[in-house]
Amino acid sequence: MTDVSAGSLRYENGDQPLINLEDVWKIYHMGEEDFAALKNIDLKINKGEFVVILGPSGSGKSTMMNLIGCLDMPSKGVIELNGMDISKMDESSLAVVRGKMIGFIFQQFNLIPTLNTLENVMLPLEFQEADTDFAKKRAIELLKIVGLSDKMYHSQSQLSGGQRQRVAIARSLAVDPDVILADEPTGNLDSKTGGYILDFLDDLHREGKTIIVVTHDTELVNYAERVIYIKDGMIERIENRKKEVK
Repeated sequence: MTDVSAGSLRYENGDQPLINLEDVWKIYHMGEEDFAALKNIDLKINKGEFVVILGPSGSGKSTMMNLIGCLDMPSKGVIELNGMDISKMDESSLAVVRGKMIGFIFQQFNLIPTLNTLENVMLPLEFQEADTDFAKKRAIELLKIVGLSDKMYHSQSQLSGGQRQRVAIARSLAVDPDVILADEPTGNLDSKTGGYILDFLDDLHREGKTIIVVTHDTELVNYAERVIYIKDGMIERIENRKKEVK
């Protein structure tokens, strides 16, 4: 597989975990009652790992994804990303960290319908105020990698679900993030296309990316080095796995 590294937005991590959660809680206030979606979460994820966060609907896995991805703040506890305490950052600072370090792949793709394929992939770079020529060149390279060079100027309505997910993957790689965070990346896809997406993520992991997949699908654990089982807002257990060598 082609190397996707752009090299300009990398962080030095040393021996510390890339992601560190200490006694993290997320509490929602619902009228006169409080609901703890996450309770006492302690978790370390090292650079270059392939981790699957597995749990049923309502287990808290999506809440954990939002916290790891800097999309939300914990009610209490510490979340460190590459040594930075993001639990104390304001939204502006969070947006900067999120934009540079994390690439998102969503179940619903979350592509902008008014933009064509190329423009969707360029978007994260434009948010980082990258040079337009560089952004376009980078987007073209990534669309070639995911096999969509012939769809660059297509609208989203002209693409299949699998093609839209590949656009989402290309977009997630635009700024060469340290972490790829995927929420049910195969949830809306047939098994063949889903297998292609998972193999692609596996190749990215073998090239050094940190991959975190949030899912309820037990078959995805076959791609993981570690599986975090979550239930009722708490980590039930952590399983270390040995990946098969391709």
